[in-house]
Amino acid sequence: MYEVRYLRPESLAEAVQLYRTTPGCRPLAGGTDLMVMLHAGTLRPQPQAVLDLWSLNELKGVRRTSDMLEIAAAEPYTGIIRSPDVQRHLPALAAAARTIGAAQIQNRGTLGGNLANASPAGDTLPVLLAYDAGVVTDRRTIPIDRFFTGYRKTALQADELITAVRFPLDRQVAFRKVGTRAAQAISKVVMAVSRNPARIAIGSVAELPLRARRAEAALERGDIAGTVAAVAEDVRPIDDVRSTAAYRRAVTQNVLRELLDAFARG
Repeated sequence: MYEVRYLRPESLAEAVQLYRTTPGCRPLAGGTDLMVMLHAGTLRPQPQAVLDLWSLNELKGVRRTSDMLEIAAAEPYTGIIRSPDVQRHLPALAAAARTIGAAQIQNRGTLGGNLANASPAGDTLPVLLAYDAGVVTDRRTIPIDRFFTGYRKTALQADELITAVRFPLDRQVAFRKVGTRAAQAISKVVMAVSRNPARIAIGSVAELPLRARRAEAALERGDIAGTVAAVAEDVRPIDDVRSTAAYRRAVTQNVLRELLDAFARG
């Protein structure tokens, strides 16, 4: 019978120490991804231990500084949605959080978990790219555009824990998700766009969440038609059970056009 050690640290410092010294350890926050994979037996390699971070106060909360908003890694989506600071300064993040599962998932799912899982369909991840967020760990801050390195791969070292995500306050970002249903659906295309500076971030169209660099360059020049045309060159969609590559490419262009039109209307 397969057994997993359960570790429940009482402080962030203890969590960091346990994670560095326990072979085969896997962090556990809300568990909305990890528990599903453990139950299905799809997690490879299977962890020898899980490190429960859920009850650590140091990993909860939304904190405002003079020029940044910091969201702790284990703050659930419900707390993000309800935060007045998030609603005021990061409305696109609140919008993305509302699209994630049902209320039960929002009560447990976390931003740190979405980052560590690094699914190309993660709904919050293009928003983080559009905001130029910084991923804070127990030892450094990683710019979000350097965080994703491949399919479900990140720049995290093997014993590095995500502790928070930091966002600048001077950014206007628009968000849109396209799925089979209005809620509780994995995205077919998910997009976040900033007009100034130009950021076009997209999920479910490649092996990782990406910035559409060609389209961004056209947007910087003020070439809206060129921006929409270029984004088709930036994405790398595939055919799967949810959509065809051709559908995703067309929807990406249509959604981008709609978001840019909305920016133009003010």
